[in-house]
Amino acid sequence: MKAFIPAAITLMFWASSFSGIKQGLEGYSPGHFVLLRFLIASMVFLLLAVFTGKIGLPRKRDVGKIFGLALLGISIYHSFLTFGETVVPAGTAGLLIGSVPAFTAVFVYLFFKDKLTWMGWLGVLLGFAGVAVISFGTSHGFEFASGAILILIAAISTSLFFIFQQPMFNRYSAIEMTAYFVWFGTIPLLIFIPGFFDAVASAPTASTLSGFYLGIFSSGIAYLTWAIALSNAPASLVTSALYLDPALAIVIAWIWLGDLPEPLAFVGGALTIAGVILVNFYGKEKLPAQERKAV
Repeated sequence: MKAFIPAAITLMFWASSFSGIKQGLEGYSPGHFVLLRFLIASMVFLLLAVFTGKIGLPRKRDVGKIFGLALLGISIYHSFLTFGETVVPAGTAGLLIGSVPAFTAVFVYLFFKDKLTWMGWLGVLLGFAGVAVISFGTSHGFEFASGAILILIAAISTSLFFIFQQPMFNRYSAIEMTAYFVWFGTIPLLIFIPGFFDAVASAPTASTLSGFYLGIFSSGIAYLTWAIALSNAPASLVTSALYLDPALAIVIAWIWLGDLPEPLAFVGGALTIAGVILVNFYGKEKLPAQERKAV
């Protein structure tokens, strides 16, 4: 439950971010909007640092690794996702990001001993099947264009971010890790600063409010709750819950943007849920006692 509850909170905010980005892109360029989002998120954690006193400075030897992880999980992921959504519908973007758990499981298999059983891999395959079915059940279809390639790169980037950040929880709290990632990840986004303030002054109110929503909830609170989830369970199991994101993203896009899903999308949603159940409840490989202690 220590991992499930914060992961569920994260999923709701992240699933809504695809529609929020679409709303924001109606008044901002992709670069200006992603910068607005993370300037706001950075301010949220700055206020938390000032008023709670629970966010200290990272150790010097960890700065390089933190910056590299922030580059993967914040700068690259959100830039590529936002630029990709200029041509890819919100629901389809959610479907593409739905491949994150599969990438994560493969990377964990390659780099760590946190392996999955055959039931776990079956869950991964079911998740992929669900993503494929949902992609044919959206009103916009599956548009594999340059924007889709950018979003797939974003999915790979955030998968690596998820698995390589876990060892850092031995030295830092979830709130510290999230603050560091947001702050360091915002620095490369400053390349979009030219013309930013003019864009804010002229943008529609709805687009700016969308940036505030994403900055506070989808980037601030959601990354914090996700860090809490990862600190309480293996990355391969926690990220398998992201298979629910495509179904949630479609429903939210339907409510927020009027993007009504086709009936076939619900079949895909059932497959993704089945995949999550398999991975989370039957997918963890049980290691011998000595090996488990070593890991």
